[in-house]
Amino acid sequence: MFGTSGVRGPVGETITAAVALDIGRAVGVDTDRVVVGRDARDSGRMLRDAVVAGLQETGTDVVDAGMAATPTVARGIEPQDADAGIVVTASHNPPADNGLKLWTPSGQAFSTAQQDEIEARIEAGDYDLAGWDEQGTCGEWPEARTVHRRALVDAGRRDADEAGVSLDGLSVVVDLGNGMGGVAADALYELGADVETLNAQPDGRFPGRPSEPTAETCETLATTVEATGADLGIAHDGDADRMMAVADGGEFVPGDLLLAMFGREEAGDGESVAAPVDTSLAVDDALAEVGADVVRTRVGDVYVAERTRDEGVAFGGEPSGAWIFPEETYCPDGPLAAVKLAVLAAIEPLSARIDRIERYPIRRATVETERKEAVMDAVETRIRAEYDDVADLDGLRVGTDDGWFLVRPSGTQALVRLTAESRDPERADELLATARSLLDDTMA
Repeated sequence: MFGTSGVRGPVGETITAAVALDIGRAVGVDTDRVVVGRDARDSGRMLRDAVVAGLQETGTDVVDAGMAATPTVARGIEPQDADAGIVVTASHNPPADNGLKLWTPSGQAFSTAQQDEIEARIEAGDYDLAGWDEQGTCGEWPEARTVHRRALVDAGRRDADEAGVSLDGLSVVVDLGNGMGGVAADALYELGADVETLNAQPDGRFPGRPSEPTAETCETLATTVEATGADLGIAHDGDADRMMAVADGGEFVPGDLLLAMFGREEAGDGESVAAPVDTSLAVDDALAEVGADVVRTRVGDVYVAERTRDEGVAFGGEPSGAWIFPEETYCPDGPLAAVKLAVLAAIEPLSARIDRIERYPIRRATVETERKEAVMDAVETRIRAEYDDVADLDGLRVGTDDGWFLVRPSGTQALVRLTAESRDPERADELLATARSLLDDTMA
């Protein structure tokens, strides 16, 4: 049921009111109070009603944050003295999809063990429904976004004060992608930045651009930053747990470079940064310059967040745009990352920062298949027969003398993802072609 980031899929197929009702009931078994929110997708109304009904049926009180960013809900659990949070969202997926993400009071997503427990309860129908006079209540919490904004502003002021800079006059273009990240623009404005927004009207059809912020989908943002001479561009996905950026001059900053940039700021000598198995070697090299290193995890913010709880792990991130600042929260908070990046841009232009980070050619591709498990089993047999350096932390990562490639099933979509890297562009292409050939042979 659970992928790398909650439960997600096409509405009316994988995701139905019955699924949301069951998840509400299963979460409600051992909770007394739960914060609930949703993104701008129209199907979220129905799913929100269903999950709230399931919670109330088990006697759990609901705090309704309304339409809100995922980090707004995740960071609102503790202030509301709640036991959990549920966000109805499909994050960066297409408009036809929706889903549910589950959060703990620390702001961390439900662990694999907690997800397994929820799934087992649903399979067994083990809900322990409350009597007619013990049903849970549901109250609105319109201040949820305000609470989040204040936390962002406080973090921004602390960082700016420590660095001896101000955001006054910093020019920032924020592309909200018709999603829920408006709290980022609000916080940056309150911190003194000159803020211009793109696609700021929440709309679950995502008419302004596809929800996932990539170099291709953020072309308008990049053009705007360049044309206006802005200092920084920020882009969020539908539920604002992700943040990607455009540097002064209009260059989209690849996720691996952002990860290296944040990691160098957050981790010191002898400390580590948690990052998934598909992270570039450029991150390792950039961190080595400040005496830090990388500890690799499975792909998914829940796994990255889990590692940031380990002693000496100062930061965690995914090249896809999820950033974990454990001193603030274990939730991937896109608006928090936007504020922290704005402070870095006020200290020194991002273009100068990324110029100091070595770039290696990394290639990524996806292959659609409804037979992920069978395909991966066949690929594993081939890979283990042909290669010695094979890691199976998440998918199959093959190390070679001059690079590596990864074959990994998507946790949220009917895809197998391919990644390859080398310090030589032609060799990176060859490694990706090798990975694709292995996959094609097993699918033939």
